[in-house]
Amino acid sequence: MGALRHIVLALGWLVLGGAMAALAPWPARAVIIELRDVALDRIERQRAFIEGALPLPGTPNLAELDARLEHKGLKLGAPLFIRIFKAESELEVWLRQGERFVLLDSYPICHWSGSIGPKLSEGDMQTPEGFYTVGLRQLHHSGRWPRSLNLGYPNTYDRAMLRTGSYILLHGGCSSSGCFAMTDPVMDEIYKLARAALRAGQRQVHVHVFPFRMTEDNLAAHAAAPWIEFWRELKPGYDAFAATGLPPRISVCQRHYVVEPSRAPDLVNHGIAVDCPAPREGAQAWSPLSSSFTTSAIGRASEGANLGQVRLRDGARHSGSHHATGRGPVNSASDERPERYGVATLNRD
Repeated sequence: MGALRHIVLALGWLVLGGAMAALAPWPARAVIIELRDVALDRIERQRAFIEGALPLPGTPNLAELDARLEHKGLKLGAPLFIRIFKAESELEVWLRQGERFVLLDSYPICHWSGSIGPKLSEGDMQTPEGFYTVGLRQLHHSGRWPRSLNLGYPNTYDRAMLRTGSYILLHGGCSSSGCFAMTDPVMDEIYKLARAALRAGQRQVHVHVFPFRMTEDNLAAHAAAPWIEFWRELKPGYDAFAATGLPPRISVCQRHYVVEPSRAPDLVNHGIAVDCPAPREGAQAWSPLSSSFTTSAIGRASEGANLGQVRLRDGARHSGSHHATGRGPVNSASDERPERYGVATLNRD
């Protein structure tokens, strides 16, 4: 009899709990779910979005894009560069002015999923970190997010590290499953700037995604984090842009990023290389690798390493043997994600 009473009481609590959940307002229920693994500042932005309190604080005046461009001496169609800082939930848009890039504006990211640290696998709900590029065919103008940019994850480095995933977007709204959600009005502006730049001749829009602003203080504060070595590998890209005002040249060598500052003639029409290039004369590579490692890696590449047949983001190809990877020639049928091609040049440690 005692056991039956416990069962009845338990059923009663379940019914009462279900009734209370049904009576709870939908926004509050959504927020409770999101609180499981999302920082509070992102919850507050989601709450503001649900309540229609837009634009989010820190959003520039989207109705005055032309005036904002004119005020900074910028033009629609100028080459574009994007930086994302996850911990700060901030996206920066830079446009070229002469031989440097100028900050147009910073935008709050309404929501991104996961935590700081790279994306590792399909379905892990993480947003990626690293160096990406977006070409004209990666602009989405239909589907669930009709104004969105496909970041091209996994890139060459990600694939070398055996990371998986697909269709990681910069899109509107304020929900995310591994993407960066900017709200529809903000995404409309970013899409407009990207489309204009690419149609005017820029081959790729560089998008650099960092866990936080890559200052020495921030790195020191995260010195015990499991991803600290990876983050130190991203820092040269951050520093190179700060020094030159131009997105740096990025290569992937032996499962490492190698960063070389751009010079004015380069501007931004270069993609991410997939071999171990020797630094150009007079240039110093910004690399996390030791000089002896870089020299030996470049030597192996220059002595005829199997480069495979690799389609680069800018449409160029390297021709060589593909037997080392066991893969046939690259199939260029998919234009949706150009970064998916070829890891033949990446030697595993």
